[in-house]
Amino acid sequence: MSTLNLTLLTDLYELTMMQGYFKNNNHDVVVFDAFYRNNPCDGGYAICAGLAQVIDYIEQLHFDADDIAYLRSLSIFEDDFLAYLGSFHFSGDIYAVPEGSVIFPREPLIKVIAPIMEAQLIETAILNILNHQSLIATKAARVCYAAQGDGVMEFGLRRAQGPDSGTYGARAAMIGGCKGTSNVLAGQLFDVPVLGTHAHSWIMSFPDEYTAFREYARLYPSACILLVDTYDTLKSGVPNAIRVFTEMRKQGIPLTYYGVRMDSGDLAYLSKKVRKMLDAAGFPDAVISASNDLDEYLIASLKQQGAAITSWGVGTNLITSKDNPAFGGVYKLAAIQKEDGSFQPKIKLSENIEKVTNPGNKTFYRIYDKATGKIKADLICLVDEVFDETAPLKLFDPAAPWKKTRLAAGSYTLREMLVPVIVQGKTIYTSPTVMEIREICAREKDTLWEETRRFENPHEVYVDLSQKLYDMKTGLLNQMNRD
Repeated sequence: MSTLNLTLLTDLYELTMMQGYFKNNNHDVVVFDAFYRNNPCDGGYAICAGLAQVIDYIEQLHFDADDIAYLRSLSIFEDDFLAYLGSFHFSGDIYAVPEGSVIFPREPLIKVIAPIMEAQLIETAILNILNHQSLIATKAARVCYAAQGDGVMEFGLRRAQGPDSGTYGARAAMIGGCKGTSNVLAGQLFDVPVLGTHAHSWIMSFPDEYTAFREYARLYPSACILLVDTYDTLKSGVPNAIRVFTEMRKQGIPLTYYGVRMDSGDLAYLSKKVRKMLDAAGFPDAVISASNDLDEYLIASLKQQGAAITSWGVGTNLITSKDNPAFGGVYKLAAIQKEDGSFQPKIKLSENIEKVTNPGNKTFYRIYDKATGKIKADLICLVDEVFDETAPLKLFDPAAPWKKTRLAAGSYTLREMLVPVIVQGKTIYTSPTVMEIREICAREKDTLWEETRRFENPHEVYVDLSQKLYDMKTGLLNQMNRD
């Protein structure tokens, strides 16, 4: 991304709308919200990821001579508009939820306040980046939860939908909780651990399995994970691995990180047999790693079956989020600034109730139970609203306002989730490293109740509206119904 000009990574209609605003001399400052409507995989939460790449995109945003020449060749853009694009730069403000945060539907993940032409242009790229990385980070969080503390390695590069998806997907997977990736480019770009063993072709290239294992152990004694299912896992692979481990021990080679990997067969049955064989041979600390089209559901099932697997390699189903391949984030106009500096709220209506937007210049707060540190609810409100933790807080379900909850004074804490990232076109936010974001995400996941993390019928974390925002939204709806 640092070497590629992504300015034209946009839908054509963003540019045609920009020209329309330009021709109508529309320089209104507007508020756009990027948010999503439903959690991936029918889960109870999602993980926000991709902000560092959004910032990089905004910082590099410019139309170079080749861009202008291409747009001119389309014969739909006029010279005065193209001249404007030649000096284009982003001058607005961006607020965002920090990467690694737990997120829920309908709350603004990125808020853009900028002249309408600037805010319109960046819609597609923001959604492209945010949707993809948030999806994969969420999937990784689910897979790691199923693994119950075992290490999970991401190794889906060869099945990803292209180099960018493989590389930025690996970044997101690390944020979600993976311990490493097979993607060497991701390791270089993001300074994350790269991991891997060997393929069946390594074993098949030698005269016999034992020789292949022995040579691999000679080359990589401190990271010796041997693939044991090339010929026969129990009759050939594991016995030959044990033979090599025994020789290493006799030679005084420290067995620091060693074990076996299985990539086929009945993993529950085989892993229990393999564990007994390794233990009987005196290698109780040997790792048993497994791969083979794993996802969170299969890992959870294997755990329930008592599988003796301690390390998981997850590829296709993680890097593509195969069962839920799109995040569904959207970008909607929420307000237009008036001459006095205040914001006129805007709302989008729909036959589908969930597609009716929340108007106004907003922020949102996370409400934590003070005793446990767990999330009670999120509260979307207008930016000028102030809440006092020492006073009671009344919440209600905006879809069913008669459902109310009263939090006692001092029983909860509040945290504003949107932070300033870019102000007047200048970046003021320093993105943490990927491994630091991974730690942030781990702490964030700990604020979820177990009922929200479960895969079947997860508990919904309520995203409420403040009374002031609810009244504004209701007023706009009533006004439109009268019209």
